[in-house]
Amino acid sequence: MGAQIRVYRQKIASTSSMKKIFKAMELIATSRVGKARSRAQAASPYAEAITRAVSAVASQDDVEHVLTEKVANPQRAAVVIMASDRGLAGAYSTNVLKRSESLLARLKQDNIEARPYLYGRKAQAFYDFRNRDYEQVWTGQTDAPSVVRAREIGQTLVDQFVEPYESGGVDEIYLVFTEFKSMVTQEPVVKRLLPLSVVESEEGAGAEPMPLYDFEPSAEEVLDALLPKYIESRIFSAMLEASASELAARQKAMKSAADNADELIRKYTLLRNNARQAEITQELTELIAGADALASS
Repeated sequence: MGAQIRVYRQKIASTSSMKKIFKAMELIATSRVGKARSRAQAASPYAEAITRAVSAVASQDDVEHVLTEKVANPQRAAVVIMASDRGLAGAYSTNVLKRSESLLARLKQDNIEARPYLYGRKAQAFYDFRNRDYEQVWTGQTDAPSVVRAREIGQTLVDQFVEPYESGGVDEIYLVFTEFKSMVTQEPVVKRLLPLSVVESEEGAGAEPMPLYDFEPSAEEVLDALLPKYIESRIFSAMLEASASELAARQKAMKSAADNADELIRKYTLLRNNARQAEITQELTELIAGADALASS
């Protein structure tokens, strides 16, 4: 009995230590998610403004530009998958990877070759474990994204898009990330960044017709200057949304883990008390039996 009580005491002590860690991580995630949400909200006006600017240029009938022309039969697509660098965030990375697998299956069904670009160590581990190929990976900043990293990813994608198919270029660019809805809801989504006409159709539903402009030196040169910034802003906005979603998922997971630790502590405490009571009862029974034996003799 004494050994059993010691085991329960050890389990209570170890679970209490784990609970403190979970609680600390929950508090850290809670403090950081507010900042991440503020960054996402602050970046939104710029992304919307540059989207309107690019849409105004692309809506001109006489504009011919590789980034605005939809390929009739796309054969190759770049897919950027945004997961997390670290775990302890519930099903955050699992959900976005499942969403990406659905997209890859659909592209394969349409006979479109998919080229994954990975963002986050969890996405890299997912592909490495299955010995699957990917084009490029970026790690180290999923919970605190930077404009420099967004620019690097954007430039890589634009370079691949303007490259002819015969030279290894892509016809479409997709972005798979987790959109922040609220502290309790984060939804994995797929956004098609290029060709630009698809983005216009998604965001321009119900919007007023674009006014006609005269461009100097030309609309094509304006697009050359605007589109890299447009892609960068879209990617950075998605990175900020994913960052806020990751921190919210981690806060929720750590709160659940701390609550489970509380439940385990209550369970082990009850079992320890039951074992202690059984030990006391056994000792009393032995004492009474001994006393009866002495009295009988």
